[in-house]
Amino acid sequence: MKEHKNRLTTTPRIKEATVRSMSKLSDKTLKKKVEAGNFFADIASAYLFIVQVVKQTFTRDFEFREFARQCFMIGNKTLALISVTGAIMGLVLTIQSRPVLVEFGAVSMLPGMVAISIIREMGPVITALIFAGKIGSGMGAELGSMKVTEQIDAMEVSATNPIRFLVVTRVLAATLMLPLLVLYADAMGLLGSWLAANIKGEVTLTLFLSQAFSSIDFLDLIPATIKTFFFGAVIGFVGTYKGYNAGMGTESVGKAANSAVVLASLLVLVVDMIAVQITDLLY
Repeated sequence: MKEHKNRLTTTPRIKEATVRSMSKLSDKTLKKKVEAGNFFADIASAYLFIVQVVKQTFTRDFEFREFARQCFMIGNKTLALISVTGAIMGLVLTIQSRPVLVEFGAVSMLPGMVAISIIREMGPVITALIFAGKIGSGMGAELGSMKVTEQIDAMEVSATNPIRFLVVTRVLAATLMLPLLVLYADAMGLLGSWLAANIKGEVTLTLFLSQAFSSIDFLDLIPATIKTFFFGAVIGFVGTYKGYNAGMGTESVGKAANSAVVLASLLVLVVDMIAVQITDLLY
């Protein structure tokens, strides 16, 4: 009798535990479905956003004044930061590499090694990451604040296309200015490398540059420059997309700026990986 009673009392408990576990699994499944749906919805909205930007880029009523203003603002904001970063990049690379080359008696190869490292990889990637942190976050915060304060809606009411005026100009300005800033950062990196080479030795700037450029080929410069256009386009698209599609709260401005930096930096590394694989086929 006791065993029968114990079975009767444990059976409802087992049923309750089973129902609870099934409800938890169903809740988790629903959450995963919602997350997957949001992910694909974000991809679709990003695709439609890119299509709209491309269409508005090739229209007759292009905003040349706003485009020129954005180019000036982007260059003016990042020039000092890029100068310091490029010089430190060449300085650190030279100081770290010189002792190893001294052991093998190959100090004369230092300028060429530093030049190849900076021009091929370090200059474009580091400059693009700094550009994403400075300009990408600025675009996300600026357009996000305009979205929150309903300035974008006011532009639509006043017969001004916000995609053409706000987004296209910023994306093209980022695409054009980043390669120029990368070339400037490469020059500052070589200058910083020359300064570091003179810490424990004496070498003239003319000799250092001649040794550096003698090791550089067009296959080093052209692919590195081409991929910077894609870096700039990716940063411009991500920054404007996050800001243009921000929510209607003050917290959404900070979220738009933060997510723009994170996603743009990640996509820069992904694009660089693809570019390196394509460049490797050329050698």
